[in-house]
Amino acid sequence: MRWFRKKYRPTVELDEVLLDSSNIPAFNQARLEGKRELPIPARTVVLVGSFSILLAVVFFGKIFSLQVSEGAHYREISESNSVDKAVIIAERGVIYDRNGELIVWNEVDERKIHDFPIRAYTDRLGLGQVLGYVSYPKKDSRGFYFRTEYLGRNGVEAAYDETLRGTNGSKIVVVDAHQDTVGEHAISSAVEGGAITLSIDAGLSEAMYQIISTSTVEAGFRSGAGAIMDIYTGELIAMTSFPSYDPEVMADGHEVDTIESYNVDDRLPFLNKVISGAYTPGSIVKPFVAYGALAEDIIDPMKQIVSTGEIVIPNPYNPSNPSRFTDWRAHGVMTMREAIAFSSNVYFYIIGGGFGDQKGLGITKMAEYYRLFGLGSTTGINIAQEQAGVVPDPAWKQEVFNDDWRLGDTYFTAIGQFGFLTTPIQMLRAYSALANGGMLVEPHVIKDKQGSVTNIALNKEYLKIIHEGMRKTVNFDGGTARAFDRKDVAIAAKSGTAEVGAGNAYVNSWAAGFFPYEEPRYAFILMMDKAPRSNALGATRIMGDVVEWMSKNRPEYLGIEPQ
Repeated sequence: MRWFRKKYRPTVELDEVLLDSSNIPAFNQARLEGKRELPIPARTVVLVGSFSILLAVVFFGKIFSLQVSEGAHYREISESNSVDKAVIIAERGVIYDRNGELIVWNEVDERKIHDFPIRAYTDRLGLGQVLGYVSYPKKDSRGFYFRTEYLGRNGVEAAYDETLRGTNGSKIVVVDAHQDTVGEHAISSAVEGGAITLSIDAGLSEAMYQIISTSTVEAGFRSGAGAIMDIYTGELIAMTSFPSYDPEVMADGHEVDTIESYNVDDRLPFLNKVISGAYTPGSIVKPFVAYGALAEDIIDPMKQIVSTGEIVIPNPYNPSNPSRFTDWRAHGVMTMREAIAFSSNVYFYIIGGGFGDQKGLGITKMAEYYRLFGLGSTTGINIAQEQAGVVPDPAWKQEVFNDDWRLGDTYFTAIGQFGFLTTPIQMLRAYSALANGGMLVEPHVIKDKQGSVTNIALNKEYLKIIHEGMRKTVNFDGGTARAFDRKDVAIAAKSGTAEVGAGNAYVNSWAAGFFPYEEPRYAFILMMDKAPRSNALGATRIMGDVVEWMSKNRPEYLGIEPQ
């Protein structure tokens, strides 16, 4: 730096002072002409130079980091996220009940958890198993969809998933290196799913659910289920199972405690008991035994049989210990019509298995007629996993128990006991066939759809006898379904009580039938599961409360002119 210091000395010569004393050369002083430039201090030069070098080091260090040390990482981000093709989730189709009430729809997620419409379900009770729920589209940890569809998990949501689903669209999404979206451009629009109108009356189903719920608490039943069906089209206008669940809770998935309570509930709230529950039917099978006995000319319907409360079968191996098959009471003298009305076990023991000089139908023929009416086989309804049930016969007993068939087994099968299992929907379809003259109609939940029909060619004269017996069940002294005796509508019905559990400590209670009696249009089934034997509240009284609600709120179903 010596040359620098020598060239720019801080001393000023005398002539330079004199030059500055006046403007002899006529410099433009406004432009600083003629002014002497002082040298920049060495300290300033060193400071500025050091700062520039430091800035250059930082700058080139960052370049090295971005392009060398982490170059591959940022290249991946740039390549994968700068421009991407994304899915536009299609809105799922909405669901209406038969009266046009919206019961499933879509909403914007106000919590901002999902960037697609979320499912909303009606607040009406008792429709969980019918409607089902969905699982939502899912993203991975990087924010990309690995599942781009709603998945129907139960009920209508699962059965009609293809109709409800819709078609997803697509879009181009532009993002910066920080994963912030800077632009979106649609390629194809999403097409929303199709709407469905159910045959189900949401208000009637809710009323049935509430009545079953209240009765369950009152009488100590474990659970219950019921349904009403158009006997010609197969449309289910009401269906419910108690207890039920909230579909919105299941779709959302965040109320973990509530979902866990569903899972551990021994009353099985996820089970659609109408379709997937198999239960011992008890006496509601007796009209089918009666029809078989008439069709096989086993007995004249006017023949009188006396019930003293039991029949006694001699025991050839131990004469002092005969087999006793009891009735639930001593009914006295009966024809077939009164036997149906009184639900006499003795009468059906006799025409089922024979006694004394009266020939019986026998287990082979009895099982044949049960199956003719669709018992022991699925109905074809698609909104739940359907069970086939069991119609006991010798082959079944040999397979399950490795034992021979006995007369007592025939007696118990004639009154819907032993190994008999049926679903409520099977019984509903069977009673519809009794009411409509011999057509087994496929049940379903779509409004104005005609279910497939199988003609089982029933004899109308025999059916008339069965109908009259079922009407006597309602309006005859001693009938077991007097709760249906009304002035506004004539109902034909059959009650049933099935003993279940260890030591027959519990009972299932059933009510089945159709209305209006003169021109049947609807059949019904109601099953109350596992009450103590001491319970006095039967399914006929519970279904009677449902009919009372209908008379005030849905009189058109009963054939009553609305006021």
